Amino acid sequence: MFDIVSLAEAVIDFSMCGKGPMGNPAFEMNPGGAGCNVALPNALLGGKSACLGLVGKDMFGDHIIRRLKELNINTEGMRQTGRSTTPLPFVSIDEEGDRQFDFVKGSGMKPTLSEEDIDFSIIAQGKVFLTEYCHEYKAMGAETIFKAIRYAKDHGAKFGMDFNYRPNVFADDQEGIAYLKEILEYADYVKVSENEMAMLTGLNEDEYERGAKAILSMDKEAVFVTMGPGGSYFATKDGDCGFVEAFKVKAVDTTGCGDAFFGTVLHYMTRENPLPMAEIVRRANAYGALCALKPGAFDAMPTKEELETFLAEHK
Repeated sequence: MFDIVSLAEAVIDFSMCGKGPMGNPAFEMNPGGAGCNVALPNALLGGKSACLGLVGKDMFGDHIIRRLKELNINTEGMRQTGRSTTPLPFVSIDEEGDRQFDFVKGSGMKPTLSEEDIDFSIIAQGKVFLTEYCHEYKAMGAETIFKAIRYAKDHGAKFGMDFNYRPNVFADDQEGIAYLKEILEYADYVKVSENEMAMLTGLNEDEYERGAKAILSMDKEAVFVTMGPGGSYFATKDGDCGFVEAFKVKAVDTTGCGDAFFGTVLHYMTRENPLPMAEIVRRANAYGALCALKPGAFDAMPTKEELETFLAEHK
């Protein structure tokens, strides 16, 4: 049994790391990808996670699978194919640690993902199922993603959705939003940023309380609105809700911080005796803050010991 099973398109983030010997911008090969990033905190904090999906039959795919195994992620369902290359986003980072992604065109397998590419037996073993949307709404990959979501729910899993919206990835943004709302109908746990909340609800970004409760009213079990250094807000179907302040850190790279937050939330929610939600979100805020202190995604995720030390220092 797994706490988290993620149908994830793992990537290699080429992150800015200064300049090379010729004085040109240099980029480091960092493994990442939202779905894998969310599964990682659970494994690093002592839970069981599995990632499945496709990476390229190339040096990048080799590196991703090797690092996932080293980080105690089950990769039995992560397959390599020569259909295309592993997705390759280049990440530019500003002085505040905020990042911008530019994907190499033609990389990635998500649009062509088929049922034959997925080990459904692993999905059936998960408490929480995660996946990402496909940028090509009408592609075979999008249809396969819906089948995987329905299969997971039919087998008793909760569906956790992190919107992770990327502007301008859809040919028509309105169609893209409609597609995301269609996936949202299946979600039990929802994590959105303040701008994604506004996009979904039509509210202003600072109306996070109303926005969270509006999404919760769509038959959800729990909703989390993350606002980076502005803190987080949560609302649950049991009526528990509240704002939790962020931890102030000097961010180096915010890649994966939202994923780190959601993965930590899901870790503590899947324990036999869950902590109070306000404490879960406090720990998730701390985990996300620690993730911002190092470049990259996989390699920036803190250990359980690092999290406990940070929390003890910031009572």
